Amino acid sequence: MQSARVLIDGPSELVFDYLIPEGMPVVTGCRVRIPLRNRDSTGTVLDIGEPPQTSFRLRAISSLIDPEPLITPHLMKLGKWIADYYVAPLEMVMRSLLPESVRQDTHSEKTRKVVAIKDFPDDETLAKLAKRAPKQHIILTLLKSSGGQMALKDLGGGSVSSSVKSLVKNDYVEMISEAVRRDPDADQEFLESKPLPLNEEQAEALKIITAPGQTKPILLHGVTGSGKTEVYLQAVQHALDEGKTAIVLIPEISLTPQTVQRFKSRFAAMQDQVAVLHSHLSQGERFDEWHRIRNGQARIVIGARSAIFAPLTNLGIIIVDEEHENTYKQETAPRYHGRDIAVLRAHFEKCPVVLGSATPSLESFQNTQSGKYELIRLTARADAQTMPIIRVLDMRIEAQKQKGRIAILSDRLRASMEKKLENGEQIILFLNRRGFARSLQCPPCGHVCECQHCAIPLTYHRTEERLICHMCGYQSITPRKCPSCGDEAIRLQGYGTQKVEEVIQKVFPQARMARIDADTMRRKNALRDTLNKFKAHKIDIIIGTQMIAKGLHFPNVTLVGILNADLGLHVPDFRAGERTFQLLTQVAGRAGRGEMEGEVIVQTFTPHSPSIQYARHHDFDGYAEQELQFRNQFLYPPFAHCALLGTRSTHERRAEFTLENLHKRLSKDCPGQIEIGEVMPSPLAKAHGQFRYQLMLKSTSARALHQHVQRTLAATPPPDDVTIVFDMDCLSFF
Repeated sequence: MQSARVLIDGPSELVFDYLIPEGMPVVTGCRVRIPLRNRDSTGTVLDIGEPPQTSFRLRAISSLIDPEPLITPHLMKLGKWIADYYVAPLEMVMRSLLPESVRQDTHSEKTRKVVAIKDFPDDETLAKLAKRAPKQHIILTLLKSSGGQMALKDLGGGSVSSSVKSLVKNDYVEMISEAVRRDPDADQEFLESKPLPLNEEQAEALKIITAPGQTKPILLHGVTGSGKTEVYLQAVQHALDEGKTAIVLIPEISLTPQTVQRFKSRFAAMQDQVAVLHSHLSQGERFDEWHRIRNGQARIVIGARSAIFAPLTNLGIIIVDEEHENTYKQETAPRYHGRDIAVLRAHFEKCPVVLGSATPSLESFQNTQSGKYELIRLTARADAQTMPIIRVLDMRIEAQKQKGRIAILSDRLRASMEKKLENGEQIILFLNRRGFARSLQCPPCGHVCECQHCAIPLTYHRTEERLICHMCGYQSITPRKCPSCGDEAIRLQGYGTQKVEEVIQKVFPQARMARIDADTMRRKNALRDTLNKFKAHKIDIIIGTQMIAKGLHFPNVTLVGILNADLGLHVPDFRAGERTFQLLTQVAGRAGRGEMEGEVIVQTFTPHSPSIQYARHHDFDGYAEQELQFRNQFLYPPFAHCALLGTRSTHERRAEFTLENLHKRLSKDCPGQIEIGEVMPSPLAKAHGQFRYQLMLKSTSARALHQHVQRTLAATPPPDDVTIVFDMDCLSFF
């Protein structure tokens, strides 16, 4: 008799051994029902082997929930690797592998009642029914004209139920329960598109990607508008032609509408084989999409980082678009990086993985220099389009013109907008800060209205007439006087997308505009509808945050205005310059993607920053060379692995003391290749009512780093009111 190690569902990390009853087809990855103390519970089978030698009798598995494993062997192997590398409980990893809607015990499939003809009456009987039971006659006539069956609700629902029952009783019709797919794109129509002719660089890239036996990770470095998406589409088609499947990862849900549209249009003949996975799906939609993937009905999966766990078999290719984006990094445990997991899954599945970007992460670029990845370049825009002209405006000079007042629109940007609107062209204005004003401050005493739960200023939102914390969501009424000194001189500082929208409406009252940020895009499909209107030229100007910074293709956009390029540049993070360079390059790439020349105007108070100057000249190689020299000198990624260990508590001293204790234990018997920083408050010292402390660890050996931390944490249980957070290969220090 064999036993199974079962991971129990629930918040605790419980793993128990259970005997497998004779004849029960239990395999790794199955979902089972097991006895736990005096109740039944559910769990996932992790391993199968010989029963362990114990002094007590093992209990047996009660029953199988799913006879077929929900987790494939490759995904199970991947999950265990994630739990080990990122020092995360296996239960949390299982929650990522199996969505909540899939793990529910109850059957979540949606069905509808369908009335179908069983034995259609002869003409004489039909004529009698028309006189005796006209409703039954109408139902039969409708069914015959509709191909033999109709949904009960289309026949009239409850109003015809008694008539339908009579027809069922007389064996004229039968009632069938039919599964109904909850399609997130059910209201969309996708017109078929044909493969586009490839230029020489694109054709060479496709040849390398689809080469027989290609398993080496590929970095596809193509300038904005170089046709990377067309290469993706044809590479996926090649995988499908070989009878295989494909995963396409995108960094933002905001990119999903256009990406899904391109793929469903290209594969219009097999639209039902394209599945979508992201967090904006309802539980029902996610359940249906996941099971379509598992059952083999969907062969292409498009989605955000969690889509890398799609239960596809026979994978032929994995594509990670905009691979540099930090949104691929999970912010809560397990803190995996979707791009890195994509590379690992491709290794397990022995299929090619393509990492695409106009501004690759320095980690991926360095991997091409060391020979781990293969580098493919697309150096020119498709269809011989020219790169947009980027003009950098020094806002210090503009402030002098305005006598010290900070202008939202420079004279140059305003004049360019007037010209573009006169010509019927479209404009994108980018500002990576939502709300109306950055903060509310009292000039006489210097008081700034801050969140009660977080150590950050409250942002003023005019639509809601509230001060809102962008960290925890706390809201406060806007005071008319300073809460500290009572002075009425309290005023707004800085500006956000709401303020920009108000200014643009006054300056260009005839222009049709829309704002795209987290405040306006809360309604389901709001983003998709707005982008469709913009594509149909029902909107002239879009004002938005980083939701519009990448991946969008609108040929009529000829002007992009970056209103404050300095946001994010001066923060305590060694990646600040890299992120600014990437963001500016990506936003600038939205201009000039059609036949007309594009123009980008960058407003900045630090025009000589390397990030801005290299972005101005579309010079990734120059920026990468300079930045990699700096990283190598100070042993920062990609030349070392960087991790963050932090503590959080409502009691500041306990958070600090716990981390100091961990620091002492980590320093004891520490491997020589690990460098441990000092305990210090987080740059965001308080969030969600909890005080935060952190220390940084660096090492050239990832294995030595995460194993040393894992051993130390296992031997040092924290106090009940202190939470320990470990982030391996961290991307943020906040």
